[in-house]
Amino acid sequence: MEKGKGIVYLVGAGPGDIGLLTVKGLRCLQKAEVVIYDYHLNAQILNYISHDAEFIYAGKRGGHHTMTQDEINAVLVEKAKEGKIVCRLKGGDPFVFGRGGEEAQVLARAGIRFEVVPGVSSSVAAPAYAGIPLTHRLYSSSFAVIPGYEDTTKEESAIDWAKLATGVGTLVFLMAVKNIDHLTERLIRHGRKPDTPVAVVRWGTRADQKTLVSTLKDIASLVREKDIQPPAVMVVGDVVNLRGELQWYENKPLFGQRIIVTREHTGGFEPLEELGAEVIQFPTVEIAPPESWAGVDAAIAAIGGYQWIIFTSANGVRCFFSRLRDRGVDIRELKGIKLCAIGAKTGAEISSLGLRVDLIPDEFNAEGLIETFLKEYGVSMPSKSSSSEGSGQGKGPLAGVRFLLPRAEKAREIFPDEVRRLGGTIDLPVAYRAVKPEHHGKRLRRFFREGRVTVVTFTSAATFNNFRDIMGEEADGLLSRAAIAVIGPVTARAVEKAGLKVDIMPEEATIEAMVEAIRQWALK
Repeated sequence: MEKGKGIVYLVGAGPGDIGLLTVKGLRCLQKAEVVIYDYHLNAQILNYISHDAEFIYAGKRGGHHTMTQDEINAVLVEKAKEGKIVCRLKGGDPFVFGRGGEEAQVLARAGIRFEVVPGVSSSVAAPAYAGIPLTHRLYSSSFAVIPGYEDTTKEESAIDWAKLATGVGTLVFLMAVKNIDHLTERLIRHGRKPDTPVAVVRWGTRADQKTLVSTLKDIASLVREKDIQPPAVMVVGDVVNLRGELQWYENKPLFGQRIIVTREHTGGFEPLEELGAEVIQFPTVEIAPPESWAGVDAAIAAIGGYQWIIFTSANGVRCFFSRLRDRGVDIRELKGIKLCAIGAKTGAEISSLGLRVDLIPDEFNAEGLIETFLKEYGVSMPSKSSSSEGSGQGKGPLAGVRFLLPRAEKAREIFPDEVRRLGGTIDLPVAYRAVKPEHHGKRLRRFFREGRVTVVTFTSAATFNNFRDIMGEEADGLLSRAAIAVIGPVTARAVEKAGLKVDIMPEEATIEAMVEAIRQWALK
């Protein structure tokens, strides 16, 4: 794109399942400088957007708009004329009852370049996730998508009900709940059989999807009885009968489970999603550079003097080697230094750099790590009493061994203290900080209050403490509405110290073990 020339991408975000966002839509989001988004989106999509982007909430929920359509149009034009890359993010497909056509006209008339990125429409996705094909060789060879929100007080309808009622095999009404009595009455009056199968799918493709099946004459009363609220899609036609055989999404073993992940990246939680759970990323910790690189720089300058570099997390690996590159140091300067990784994920991060991991301890804690090093040097763990007389640098089983441990700003001292007690030397430069992100959690509070959160996961004491800070006085009350999963005993103690109960804790302090423990808990 020519520098200084603005462009607007009209992107369809799909109906809810974040996996239905298209690859092209994702690419547009990732390069956007301004994002104007609606209410009916999976908010997790926003996590893929650069933190430097400007976010503008347009609202558009059930007739209550934060911004009018004219205001949205004006902002699109204004930001594009500033030379910005603008993403207009809309639920479903922008050209299927999304007013994307109107927005495109405004842009075209203003001489602004735009592109349309189609999205998966709820008219197709919601029935599919409910096990209802819109066409089937034996049931229906046509379908129509109709807005269900037409003003019932209008004397003349824009819809030709006589032709629609009997001329199309499958009818799909979007936003149909409010006028469902009117819609079903019109169809019956114009020739559709009262016993025609009908399905209403609320929040299609999401963890709280709910599907009702009835007949054209009875569906309205069932919707009222079950208190089905918008948004919902109504499907009318014989294809609805296939749901009993083709229902798949709601049959997944973890369907209906909504799991909150309180760290930046949800990698490792995919098995839960594959089983039907919805994983919501709500990071309460962000990784930031240290306030000073002095410690790391000093260690890099003296790198040849270390026998071991220990990495306790993938963050430590990324931050240390990033600084190594920034300082112009050749990675070959590490020749002869052994590398230790705490956990398979940390080891994989090291391996991705083309480096070999020399040691991964069996136990991912300070005690297990020190025992592993003693075995490496062919000695057993001395008792504190037997080693206290000759403890200190230059004396003990680790005498002459120099360790480098680039780590977070706040970390436990058990391992460093043990190294020194056993005669070793260890440097502990701060390679990164775990800071609390700036967000308010309004949407998440609503999920908790509505009983739509099943499990909250905490992978460190910091993620838990920051969660409580972000949620404020409500935090403990909200957490009491869901199960609490922790990665290990240190995190568990932070939770219990706050007077809350830990429901799930794996025997091994890894994401994989945590995920498996959540799976077993959910399937009880």
